[in-house]
Amino acid sequence: MTFTESAIRLCGQCALVFGWRPTEFWGSTPAELGTVLAIHASHGEGPPDAAELRRLMDLFPDKTTRR
Repeated sequence: MTFTESAIRLCGQCALVFGWRPTEFWGSTPAELGTVLAIHASHGEGPPDAAELRRLMDLFPDKTTRR
């Protein structure tokens, strides 16, 4: 399998598992993708709750999010 084929496959998996659109996948860094994968692996029981989302938002602030 080529790099391109692997990347397209991973893009599709991120769409299915995380709801990412192609622009979100291609715009992410390897570190961001690794973080999302690690969180998903450690929380296999389901999506994060409100407290976990707040913790992640504090760790990784979005410049467009207003508080």
